[in-house]
Amino acid sequence: MKEFDIKLASINDVKDFVNIVNKYDFEVDLTSGRYVVDAKSIMGIFSLDLGKPIRVEVHTDAPEKIYEDLKPFLA
Repeated sequence: MKEFDIKLASINDVKDFVNIVNKYDFEVDLTSGRYVVDAKSIMGIFSLDLGKPIRVEVHTDAPEKIYEDLKPFLA
């Protein structure tokens, strides 16, 4: 598992983020405070406080490719 923080500043950022994450078959979670949502769910992401950095938890043994794809969103 790999963890890192991202920032989703706009609706287009959320849409692009979900499109990237949905390309992968492993679990990806987003954590904000005490809330954890599925990173593949647009509705779940919009339930979080997007004004703060969000913790991404990638549940795979080889997270390098998704980390590279998500670099534009790193906080």
